[in-house]
Amino acid sequence: MEMRLLLAFALMGIVLFVTPYFFKSVMPPAPPKKSQTAAQQKEIPAAASPSAPAAPVTEEETAPAAAPVNAQKEETFVVDTDLYNVVFSNRGAVVQKWVLKKYTDENGKPLELVNTAAIAKVGFPFELGFEDKKPPVDLNHALFLPKPDADGLGITYEYAEGAVTAHKTFRFQRNKYLTQISTEVRDHGARLPHLIEWRGGFGDPSATNPNDQHSIRFDLNDAKLVTLDAKSAKNGPVTSEGNFSFAGIEDKYFAAVFLPSGPSSLKLVTLSDPVPTVANTGREDPHVGIGVGAGSYDLSAFVGPKDIDVLNHVNPQLTKIVDYGWFTFLAKPLFLALHYVNDKWVRNYGWSIIIVTIFINFLLFPLKLSNLKSMKKMQALQPLVQVINDKYKGISMRDPRAQQKNEELMALYKKHGANPMGGCLPMAIQIPFFIAFYKVLYVSIELRHAGWLWVSDLSSAEQLPIHVLPILMIGTQFWLQKMTPTTSVDPNQQRMMLFMPLIMGFFFYSLPSGLVLYYLTANLVGIAQQWFFNKTVTVADIPQPVPAGKKQSKR
Repeated sequence: MEMRLLLAFALMGIVLFVTPYFFKSVMPPAPPKKSQTAAQQKEIPAAASPSAPAAPVTEEETAPAAAPVNAQKEETFVVDTDLYNVVFSNRGAVVQKWVLKKYTDENGKPLELVNTAAIAKVGFPFELGFEDKKPPVDLNHALFLPKPDADGLGITYEYAEGAVTAHKTFRFQRNKYLTQISTEVRDHGARLPHLIEWRGGFGDPSATNPNDQHSIRFDLNDAKLVTLDAKSAKNGPVTSEGNFSFAGIEDKYFAAVFLPSGPSSLKLVTLSDPVPTVANTGREDPHVGIGVGAGSYDLSAFVGPKDIDVLNHVNPQLTKIVDYGWFTFLAKPLFLALHYVNDKWVRNYGWSIIIVTIFINFLLFPLKLSNLKSMKKMQALQPLVQVINDKYKGISMRDPRAQQKNEELMALYKKHGANPMGGCLPMAIQIPFFIAFYKVLYVSIELRHAGWLWVSDLSSAEQLPIHVLPILMIGTQFWLQKMTPTTSVDPNQQRMMLFMPLIMGFFFYSLPSGLVLYYLTANLVGIAQQWFFNKTVTVADIPQPVPAGKKQSKR
């Protein structure tokens, strides 16, 4: 039993630290496109992205050159809503900053979603990328003429030079994470397909792991969320096109996705951008970048938190962004339970974890009771098991007598109704809950920066110099272990089990505080249940072996 317990927790550790690299759906990189001509390569800067899908274009009209429309100098425009502070520049009609007012970074400042350290290399969000046929004007550096809306919640940018015309329109809502976006580029009257780009990473700048950033799309044909990280595009851009309900970019807790305004296919290009970050300006790591194109360039853009309530309010389709991977069947109901307890009862996710953990453990108590009875019987049978072990002492596993030994042991267990594997089922059921809690803490923004007593963030390890929760967990583990019936008389195994709480404490020391709180609460509930069991449950007396040289007395 002790070895199986140790093995079970080793397997849990492997699952926790390995599955984040596998539960995401990964598409193979698309083969690189044919190289362009030397003349074309001179025109395209190093950071330029691949082009948008070629939409059906009518024959170019012989249109007269449009009257020039542009600005004389670079200027910014700020859209300030209840949720956003967004800074635009008319040079390229791009976004310089996109700040979420209701969320903070690790320094307690409003969260900036743009990786400003990458701008010099890959440009600003909402720059345009073109197919092989580019306009003769570099629109990403052109000075557009701004036309702000009277209420300050939107702006239209216009540009015209020679036969090229372009416009971008952004329209915000006061208290909603949804923006209407319209873009158009024409050359000699013919519309030029293009991509709307967000390059150089996305999201919380304090998140140091670029593997948490992905391109993201929901394929309606397969009813499946598909994500790609920067490594997927290390050999070149990866292009996907189809019937997508949305496509965009995400990190662990935030997303910027585009939704077509009507029936229209979307194209998503995933790129790998080696760029620095605000948190680490001295090193360039691959970060994901995207370009999104559509048959119609009237799009809705959700830029905000991956909060279930927020997503459902904006568009129910967006709730698919919160992806628990292959553990959704248990992790999502677990999160909904935590969310319900938090909203309806305690208004704190730490206490919610405690309440839900108590409920889970009492729900599983009938199985645990069966396990405890089996362990108590196994404890009473140990002297008889030792007699059989001594009888066959020194035989190898290949010896035919090993089979006889096993048959005698099984006959002993059957006679007294003991099941040597009885303790495995409850433990096996606990492991999925453990992993589900980990997944909830890993992807649920509701628990990001959620505090409890001295813990400032349940989704990360404690910030104190000495982590208190793991130490309390070690103490309760020792206490519970001392109360639990031992199923082995081998002193070596008993000494080894003394180290089990220390091993668990080392394993849990740097895990999210919410996960440690869950396990600590489970230990406390287990202590209460074990005390109740020890006081109320007995097993029938089992005849013990007579020591050598003595006769068993008659009753």
